[in-house]
Amino acid sequence: MTEKRVAVDGIGGVFIYANDAKALADWYATHLGISMTTYEEGKNFGTEFKYTNLDDPKRTDATVYSIQNSPTPLASERNQAVVNYRVRDLAGLVRQLREAGIEIEKEVDYAEYGLFAWIHDPEGNKIELYQPAG
Repeated sequence: MTEKRVAVDGIGGVFIYANDAKALADWYATHLGISMTTYEEGKNFGTEFKYTNLDDPKRTDATVYSIQNSPTPLASERNQAVVNYRVRDLAGLVRQLREAGIEIEKEVDYAEYGLFAWIHDPEGNKIELYQPAG
């Protein structure tokens, strides 16, 4: 008898470690519009992205998004993780970011399933910006 394999079925949360969580949370709020609540006496910052559960449309679930002070200093090199953020107006956001002096890694990439652009936050985390096709 073959056992059914257990698999990941979604993302429960994104946790970004930072040398200065407050400064990084402020940067995300200013430039990407992600407003966060302060937790644990200003050590952690977070929000929830709510969505309708596809298996039970009457249920609302959430993906936790958190920026936390790292328990140990992070290396000064650029980090390896990439978070993909879905946006509705990529061209408008790219324009805003450029006006704020934020370097766009390369010009907008057009793919059959959407538009993409890449930037880095002040602590070196790569950010992928994605506008779905359609």
